Amino acid sequence: MSDTAVILMAYGSPERLADVPAYYSDIRGGRPIAPEHLEDLVARYRALGIEDSNPLNAITEATRAALEDELGVPVYTGMKHWEPHIADAAESALAAGAQRLVGLVLAPHYSRLSIAGYRQQLEDVVAGRAEIVFVDSWHDDAGFVSILADRIRDTDAHVVFTAHSLPARILDEGDPYRDQLLETSRLVADSAGVEDWSFSFQSESPTGEPWLGPDILDHLGDLSARGVESVLVCPVGFVSDHLEIRWDIDTEAQDRARELGLRLDRIEMPNDEPNSTMRFALVARAVK
Repeated sequence: MSDTAVILMAYGSPERLADVPAYYSDIRGGRPIAPEHLEDLVARYRALGIEDSNPLNAITEATRAALEDELGVPVYTGMKHWEPHIADAAESALAAGAQRLVGLVLAPHYSRLSIAGYRQQLEDVVAGRAEIVFVDSWHDDAGFVSILADRIRDTDAHVVFTAHSLPARILDEGDPYRDQLLETSRLVADSAGVEDWSFSFQSESPTGEPWLGPDILDHLGDLSARGVESVLVCPVGFVSDHLEIRWDIDTEAQDRARELGLRLDRIEMPNDEPNSTMRFALVARAVK
């Protein structure tokens, strides 16, 4: 029996359409939910066809199983906003005898508004009962850079790297999120030999405060005005096909591109492919 276990953490996603209200409620943490925002989220998931099952959850489970096989230690999935929760995963690992937990989030870039929350949830439930080794960031991991570089290497299109936006106030707080995203983009572009690239944010939430930009929908307009005719989107802030990919890029950004007369494609996400899970194994080197 290994005394080490990995807690593989993700944001979480509803398993079926009927779960969306409870899922959104968990995200809101008890704060009031505007009916129109809930209706919009339900409509987006319905348009993606998850009436009875969500392929993202199957991808996460396949990633967990492959990582467990690669590392040779138990790996437990813990979701920030869905089941099984991070607390459930940690309790299962502790009950199995783990004395050392390696926390790894399926998001490469650190922010106090995102990754720090996963860490806090894990620390709260463990409460000194085991050692915690937490991977805060893996934005410059060689395997991660390589798998993305391979996807843009031979393109003739203008490459737009993207990531989920966050409130702009994080810049005044010294948060490294934007700098890490730009570093990843530069590393990937350099590795692929791509010189024609830019960066934009996506998936801004309606909170009433300024968010990091430029937003990809606005950025596509700027690119079109510059004479760009073809765009390849490379979402460096994501590793799998979920709502922010299938809706925000494949639907909204694609619609905007059509309006502008732009050709827009995006890279295939790493998901659970073997090279992807090997990347996570490298990131979780603290296990060894």
